[in-house]
Amino acid sequence: MLPEALVDAASALLHACREAGLTVATAESCTGGLVAGCLTEIAGSSDVFDRGFVTYSNEAKSELLGVPAPMILRHGAVSEEVAKAMAIGALAKSRALMTIAVTGIAGPGGATPANRSASSISPRR
Repeated sequence: MLPEALVDAASALLHACREAGLTVATAESCTGGLVAGCLTEIAGSSDVFDRGFVTYSNEAKSELLGVPAPMILRHGAVSEEVAKAMAIGALAKSRALMTIAVTGIAGPGGATPANRSASSISPRR
């Protein structure tokens, strides 16, 4: 069962997208599909939610979303640059009008305050 606060936030996002006539896709790394899971937990979400990409590895970010490997090496997988590239890649690989991308380090090991998480929202223009 998902936490009520997450389901409430997902419901509010779906409602706002529905009102605006937007569809959404997700590109997730450290969350492993949790954002997509929260969205699809809501009955009727299929009119707003298009698809989700779980790109946990750097290779998956490159192969599925087109994030350039040199960008990942230069900025790190947990960076604003990579989060934006994931969001843009999800737009290119979906029919959604807006994407949400999340990357970060899950768990207590390996993170620093500067590289704990990054996220991006990208609208189709």
